[in-house]
Amino acid sequence: MSGHDKYILSIDLGTSGCKVGLVSLSGDVVAWAFRPVQLMVVDGIGAEQNPADWWSAFLAAAREVMAAHGADPSSVVAVCTSAQGEGTIPVDRDGNTLMNGVIWLDMRGARHLKKQMRGSLKVAGYDAVKLQKWLRLCGGAPALSGKDPAAHMLLIRNEFPEIYEKTYKFLNVLDFFNLRLTGRFCATQDSILTSWVTDNRDSDNIRYDRTLIAMSGIDRDKFPELVRCTDVIGTLLPAVADSLGLSPKTPVVAGAIDNTAAAIGAGTFADYDAHLYMGSSSWIAAHVPFKKTSLMTQIGSVPCAVPSRYLMMAMQSSGAANIAFLKDRIVFHKDGLIDAEPSADTYRVLDEIVARTPAGADGAVYLPWLFGERAPVDDSSLRAAIFNLSMQHNRETLVRAVFEGVALNTRWMMKPVARFLGRRPQEMTMIGGGAMSSSWCQIFADVLNVRIRQPVDPVKANARGAAFIAGVGLGLMAFEDVPGLTRLEKTYEPTPGNQALYGDRFGVFCELHRRLAPLYNQLNGKRGNPHG
Repeated sequence: MSGHDKYILSIDLGTSGCKVGLVSLSGDVVAWAFRPVQLMVVDGIGAEQNPADWWSAFLAAAREVMAAHGADPSSVVAVCTSAQGEGTIPVDRDGNTLMNGVIWLDMRGARHLKKQMRGSLKVAGYDAVKLQKWLRLCGGAPALSGKDPAAHMLLIRNEFPEIYEKTYKFLNVLDFFNLRLTGRFCATQDSILTSWVTDNRDSDNIRYDRTLIAMSGIDRDKFPELVRCTDVIGTLLPAVADSLGLSPKTPVVAGAIDNTAAAIGAGTFADYDAHLYMGSSSWIAAHVPFKKTSLMTQIGSVPCAVPSRYLMMAMQSSGAANIAFLKDRIVFHKDGLIDAEPSADTYRVLDEIVARTPAGADGAVYLPWLFGERAPVDDSSLRAAIFNLSMQHNRETLVRAVFEGVALNTRWMMKPVARFLGRRPQEMTMIGGGAMSSSWCQIFADVLNVRIRQPVDPVKANARGAAFIAGVGLGLMAFEDVPGLTRLEKTYEPTPGNQALYGDRFGVFCELHRRLAPLYNQLNGKRGNPHG
């Protein structure tokens, strides 16, 4: 069987749903399917998804992929997953879920985290002694917003004690999928990261630390065993293999959380070569040869799939989720005012509206903080806003402003990112669903003043990344091969005439944050910013 005849069944489980691709070792996606998954918002600050919905979406999409391509099951040499990170799923000894998955947007655990971190001396909201240990060993610290497993587990321990007692293991989303695929309880070096209980000083030997586990307030035996992203963790369970029409001898490679897989799938393997991910959330990331943390701007370099390397991560809460909000809650909201439904062409039409609307949105400025923000400030009380509307504006103005506002928010991260890397990125590969918009790629090039590289099928980058991780795990390729397998659709250069405009607009954006942050805290501080 040649390399072109070998495929990875590649899973990309995001917040919006589950994508499944049949991906060759050269990166060709020969079949593709998607199934949406519902997001449940709880009390305005909680966010959950049903793990059964994840699994059902995966099975449906995978069956469609296998049927569409008609591939010989023996040509599928592995299954590998890329999943949303910073989720928490408590399971019992039999692997049954005990409640909905608490996902990365959830902030309900913030007040419990604050109590857990009590100390006599505070630094940036943290107990100084504990902070020093987290930074030295982990390279980061629990998010004060509560948006990671460190706080989620405390939420379950304190508010759902009966579930905590029944919990055999706390799993991240990737870990849950691997459990359902193989029956093995395990976590990867990147999926365990934001439990903040591992010593990450040696990227090739990530291990649990007893002191950090004690600081977490969670029982040691509730954490799963650790594996590498490229490890073969088992084979498909017979029932799963039968459902997919695959051999039960099909290997399962551990895989990675979404930002790790995206860095591989984007082809940005070299040190300091950055990618910009624009999905429900957004981030800038780049492989680096060092472990480092900027607590004030919430940027850190964290364990990843590449040996002897870390991944610089600067993450923001809401990226293309703002476009989905515009589509679902503003344009097509079911309130009886307009009888219309979104179509497959809706995003294409939005892209065309942006393209024909002049840069600057006629002075309208959008703040994209639908669910608070994480970097360069960790403030869960922030909320979205549209500023400076007038009688001459219309829906086209609003659409352009939303696209520009997300880009301005990304620019807000660029200076801290450049300081962290010790250099300013001159170009970035843009991936995720948002990168399918040529208008948005151009806006990012203009607002960030960098060259934007748009790969072929940017929405499939995570699935490609999972496939390449599987290929490396099986010994069929090396990570060094990946850049040569990445094909570009188009490159976008900054428009010289827009530099002054967006420089001025960014100044307004920053001033709006400075002036409005106290008001957001006044309005949302008790429920949206429990640590404030």
